[in-house]
Amino acid sequence: MKSQSLDMITRLVGFDTVSRNSNLALIHYVRDYLASHGVQSHLVGNAEGSKANLYATVGPNEEGGIVLSGHTDVVPVDGQPWDTDPFTIVQKDGRLYGRGTCDMKAFSAIALAMVPDMLRKGLKRPVHFALSYDEEIGCFGAPSMIDKLVTDIAKPHAVIVGEPTSMRPIVAHKGIAALRTTVIGHEAHSSQVQRGVSAVMTAAKLITFIDGMMAENKAAADPANRFEPPYTTLHVGVVNGGTALNIISRECSFVWDIRSLPGDDWRAYLKRFEAYANSLLPAMQAIAPAAAISTEILADAPPLKDQGGPAQELVFNLCGHAHGDVVPYAAEAGQFQERGFSVVLCGPGSIDQAHQPNEYIDISQVTACEAFLEELTDQLAR
Repeated sequence: MKSQSLDMITRLVGFDTVSRNSNLALIHYVRDYLASHGVQSHLVGNAEGSKANLYATVGPNEEGGIVLSGHTDVVPVDGQPWDTDPFTIVQKDGRLYGRGTCDMKAFSAIALAMVPDMLRKGLKRPVHFALSYDEEIGCFGAPSMIDKLVTDIAKPHAVIVGEPTSMRPIVAHKGIAALRTTVIGHEAHSSQVQRGVSAVMTAAKLITFIDGMMAENKAAADPANRFEPPYTTLHVGVVNGGTALNIISRECSFVWDIRSLPGDDWRAYLKRFEAYANSLLPAMQAIAPAAAISTEILADAPPLKDQGGPAQELVFNLCGHAHGDVVPYAAEAGQFQERGFSVVLCGPGSIDQAHQPNEYIDISQVTACEAFLEELTDQLAR
């Protein structure tokens, strides 16, 4: 592992960019670092001005370059039993510990640390950096930056999204839709159930229906499908409702996600869910006319489809692989693909360590990523 890589990983991990926080301190640091090497950055902020994407081009803005994409936000550390400060790199037993080491600041840090080498080698085709915000809570940041990349940079040969894949090329990932369902019932004393409409118990029926749709998918799964699990999943993560044991609950809400296989339309599940919800309303509204069930879409990130193309060919050659793998998690790659880019996932670290207390990346993975990006840079300089 090069000292430049370690220094940049240490700096990026040192910024507390949990998604609920601003990422501007990190973005401004990267902007200033690139400017010190004569590279201009472009920022694409959110509506509130509290967060920003950054894109920048190293080398000539010519066709055939490579986009290196990474998100700057990380998941929370609240309630996790960390042995060390999550935002301070600790090197121990061949590993670097810290929040974001694996998911996914190391990839961006290693690439940024190589900017002086890129400039020294004299790239004939460019490297485009693309750093986003709010990937961890729904891939919200990248689309506005991708819009700018479509118009502002010469058509790239490939996009490499550096999610933790253990430096294996990933050619497909699932999509994710995040939803919130709210049930409005009618309060009454719990001894008079005939006078009330329980939002909590109605929500329980809806959650059971969601679980039933997933059970259908599991039973019909194609064992030859490469995804694990090999079907579209539906999952309820948080439920909030009710005020007391002896009060029929007026309100209950729950958030759920649909992680869809490429080619499986998640909105078909929502349509079935809403039809079932509507079937419950007549009985609810016979007691309380204001009773209601509503569902809002919180996030919608498309899957990455295995479409072949130059990104796969490039990364297969760089990694020495004859084929790519698939992963069940969602990423920003599908958003790039929807806008016409050839995309593949490939980055250091294992997803098994992502989001965990004492998150780490093996130093051997850092070294492998350095070699990968060095070879890529050499190709772009030829």
